[in-house]
Amino acid sequence: MTTQGILVRVLGDYGPFSTMGKSIGYQVSIGDSSFLVDCGSPLFQQIGGHALKTIKGVIITHCHDDHKRWFTDLSLFNMYAPDIQHKLPVFSSESINAGLQAASGPALNTSLSSDSKMVVDLDYADYIDFKPLGPRAKYRIVRQSNASGGFTLAVLDSLGVIVGPEQAKIVISSKNETSRLLFKDHCYGEWVEPEQFYCFSSTVFYEENRNIHHDPAGFTIEAINAPVWHGVPSIGLRFTTANESLVFSGDTAHDTELWQALHSEKRPQRLSGTREEFEAATILYGDINDYIERSWSSERYYEALTAFDNAIVIHDIATHRSVVHTDYRRLDHTVLRKGKTIFTHSPDKMTSEWPLSKAEKSFLIQGSTFKEIVGDRLFPLNAAVYHKQEGKYFVGYRNPGGTVPVYENGGILNLGGQWPWENGTELYKIDLYEDVNGKYLPLLENQGSDVYVARADGAVERVTRDENGSRGVLVKDLRAELGNR
Repeated sequence: MTTQGILVRVLGDYGPFSTMGKSIGYQVSIGDSSFLVDCGSPLFQQIGGHALKTIKGVIITHCHDDHKRWFTDLSLFNMYAPDIQHKLPVFSSESINAGLQAASGPALNTSLSSDSKMVVDLDYADYIDFKPLGPRAKYRIVRQSNASGGFTLAVLDSLGVIVGPEQAKIVISSKNETSRLLFKDHCYGEWVEPEQFYCFSSTVFYEENRNIHHDPAGFTIEAINAPVWHGVPSIGLRFTTANESLVFSGDTAHDTELWQALHSEKRPQRLSGTREEFEAATILYGDINDYIERSWSSERYYEALTAFDNAIVIHDIATHRSVVHTDYRRLDHTVLRKGKTIFTHSPDKMTSEWPLSKAEKSFLIQGSTFKEIVGDRLFPLNAAVYHKQEGKYFVGYRNPGGTVPVYENGGILNLGGQWPWENGTELYKIDLYEDVNGKYLPLLENQGSDVYVARADGAVERVTRDENGSRGVLVKDLRAELGNR
């Protein structure tokens, strides 16, 4: 089987509250180059220490733990493994890297000296070779010493010049004391939070250099932010070869009606004092949303609408409204295209007419299509329904005489059950098959006593257990013939 194209191995695609355990992580390979996209899955179990030494870097999309859970372990591994002579290459935006540095401090800031006789201080840079993806900001909040021996906060531009309050202010949160930047956009004449307001292609707030990674193997990795709306600093990714384009959209609330409101609605400021006091203030205390007048620029909105053009997309999904993820019920309000999208980050139990990923599945993107890799063969994802439940994966093919009904309830699909949102209006019937390592097998009639077991040689047995012991029977893979239905 040829592996020309972009190979994606799904290491984990469940969220932080899953009983399945394998949070978000992917291994992306193009030729001999291999990268990790996020590291929330158990990497040392799945890839192994030896193979991890060949990874060219880890790309972090944001700092939620289900995406970075093994970050400090990877950092320590690169530091102390005797046959690794380089720091851990980390690709991400400036803001995300700052979050990684802050979060990893308790694990990385101190260690023992080489003779184990002293506790020594270490710097984040002793472990990490940071490689920025995405442009650097032209303006930033810095901490400066003052004449009284204390410190103060100031906003500096790219030349190190202090920026006055007519252009930028610092808002210190009354909730958690974090500092966020408030910025005056002169095109709109409004106060905005620049990291959220501007897309990476805007040179008003960001430098012109987009810090696109140009790999010696002939492909690029680019950070995108326009369609990514998740709360914490986040990026999406675009891998581009001569023939392929793959986008990891990153966790996001993807809804074009929401996006329309973000760029078109002007919000009134809620000032605690007079207008003159606000304009003169360098530092404000409270909620930055009292001062922000618009969330997105129109430039960001229109760039978000075209961010996935001509690409295969790996995108998060939720079944019930999850504020920070894409709602399955709102797919007709996205720019995603069926047949070009693989859903990930799905809950433990979900039914979808769009392909779902699952930990340990691998996909090959070639040109403008993707297929699943099963052994040494490639298969399209052409089922009518994909279903995940209790760690198992199922596919369904339409059949008027099928035994399994597909229901819709409030925009959510399901195969029936005991949850309040299940059942509803019957849409059609399917024949349901269990997917075991990419092989499509008949649905087990005796779920309690029968189980499918994958053998080391790739074959699958149906194992029956009863009072007399267990016995196994080889089962035929039906995937090829189902694909011809």
